[in-house]
Amino acid sequence: MEERSFRIKRRYVYALLILAVLSFGYFMYSFGAKGNEPPAMPDPQATGMSSDMSSHHKPFQATPSGFFEGAVGKKAPEFELQGINGAIVKLSDYRGKNVVLFFNEGSMCYPACWNQISSLANDARFSKEDTVALSIVVDSLSQWRQILQKVPQMSKSTILFDTAREVSAAYDVLYADSSMHKGSYPGHTYFVIDKDGIIRYTKDDPAMAINNEDIASELEKIKGA
Repeated sequence: MEERSFRIKRRYVYALLILAVLSFGYFMYSFGAKGNEPPAMPDPQATGMSSDMSSHHKPFQATPSGFFEGAVGKKAPEFELQGINGAIVKLSDYRGKNVVLFFNEGSMCYPACWNQISSLANDARFSKEDTVALSIVVDSLSQWRQILQKVPQMSKSTILFDTAREVSAAYDVLYADSSMHKGSYPGHTYFVIDKDGIIRYTKDDPAMAINNEDIASELEKIKGA
């Protein structure tokens, strides 16, 4: 009986200890939660981001074409897209240069896509006489004009507007692993195109990181080939 009583008391003490630990943990979490919150996302109205999320669920491309998987070594699909200044930009305008294409989710992808767009624009390795970086979004031009007014560090960015998703579909990025809205929005996908218009490298990054080093390394390989 004494041994049984001792076991019961021991379990009771253990239960009290666990309860105390859990209570203390909850108290510390509540106390520190406010200080550990992530930075607030910019107000959509202030930056020009659309708050209409319904379009995310309406695929513009029914199924993947398979182009992305075998893109390396193929001729890059030609395109004509409007730039931030309203002028039409063609891929063929850059023949004779190495071109980096960055397809991304655009205005609502803060801060990941914004950081990569800005980083490409402010990295001298991607704005040389023989190299250009183009960031392709599916937002409206008016949205990004407002954003660039609010975020001056992005002012050097060359942003092109694929609002019809035709170029994103041609490059087959709407179903890449990084896309969070399959068939409707790109995610975080790169192409490196050589001076002859041939795709030499592709990268899809579900982690949505800044990938300047990988892209620069691939450009060096092209130059050394």
